Amino acid sequence: MSSVRPLTIFNGQLVLPGARPVPGTLRCAGGRITALGGAEPQDGDLVIDARGALIAPGLVDLGVFAIDKPAFHFGGITRAALMPDQGVVLDKRSAVRFAAQSGKPDLWVHPLAAATRGLEGLELAELALMRDAGAKAVATGRRWIADTGVMHRLLSYCAMLGLTVVTHAEDSGLTGNAVATAGEMATRLGLPAAPAEAEALAVARDLALAEMSGARLHIRQVTTARALDLVRHAKQRGMKVTAGVTPAHLMLSDVALGDYRTFTKLSPPLRSEADRQAVRAAIGDGTIDVIASGHDPRGPEDKRLPFTDAEPGMAGAETLLPLTLSLVRDGVIDLARAFELIATNPAAILGVDAGKLAVGSEADVALIDPAKPWVVDSDMMAAAAGNTPFDKQGVEGRVTALFKGGMPIDL
Repeated sequence: MSSVRPLTIFNGQLVLPGARPVPGTLRCAGGRITALGGAEPQDGDLVIDARGALIAPGLVDLGVFAIDKPAFHFGGITRAALMPDQGVVLDKRSAVRFAAQSGKPDLWVHPLAAATRGLEGLELAELALMRDAGAKAVATGRRWIADTGVMHRLLSYCAMLGLTVVTHAEDSGLTGNAVATAGEMATRLGLPAAPAEAEALAVARDLALAEMSGARLHIRQVTTARALDLVRHAKQRGMKVTAGVTPAHLMLSDVALGDYRTFTKLSPPLRSEADRQAVRAAIGDGTIDVIASGHDPRGPEDKRLPFTDAEPGMAGAETLLPLTLSLVRDGVIDLARAFELIATNPAAILGVDAGKLAVGSEADVALIDPAKPWVVDSDMMAAAAGNTPFDKQGVEGRVTALFKGGMPIDL
């Protein structure tokens, strides 16, 4: 990025860590932020008038299932952590190295190495080699590792390697082939269902193993009140655990499954209204550290099927920002906390010097109009497929300009 023309953005509102937005100017050169606040442009700078917009860090999306650059750029995402369960499983050094180069120069892809060979949950993959090839963490994929011995070895080894383990938290012995959470809605619709406690059981075991091994654990989605209580207490004990969630589980309950809408088939499935409210409270009190899109574009061949046969997943990159900003408007969090959740904290978990506006940090910057209204339309999305449960919903918050390492990106 050193050949990129220096950039100065003025007349904006700087979104700084832990503070209210303040008027100011940002300057970057050589791919790094060089000045904030009262910066002045220098000869040869590309000078941009922010016109009062927020000058914010580019979003860091922790746990996507496809590299979908048009959708990421629309949503202000400059870095994406790629889950290992793609067509080519990221369980080899060569696959990780290829994935790490796949988005450059206008998107940084941070591969998450497969925890086990073929993601089968039986034998550890070549974790040290994949770390050296560019893997920023290790993930269990869409499934929980049922074998406690394998999970303990994984956590112990990753503790030695300095790698965070990203885990999916549903006890497969309870979930089986379930597609919904046990409760009134699943009963009315006649859907195979599993108790919400399947999540808490998985979280409890993984927390116990992480405490034994001293590993850093990130539970990618925590969606139930019982599991959130476990995470909350673990943090109070000083454990190195972080938790994430996607906007669907803080915006929707299992009532949205009505009419067998396959766009609402997710993994984990949508929960009760009480659990949804618990997720929102956990975002407010700091129990949840990350909001990620869970971006998983699925075409008609995967979604236009009976509910039990359809694949889970949602296209979430374009709606991550506005749905997170809705929490600010609702008074759940402030703006600084919003960008901690979608930029600063995921960057810290991945160990990358991004996700915040600070002198010396990489110049991944978004200009955002937080009040700009628009309507989510699955037929008009930039994503490879428009499988969003928020179709036809009005939202507020839109990226007006995006920069990767100080380089302008076409939106």
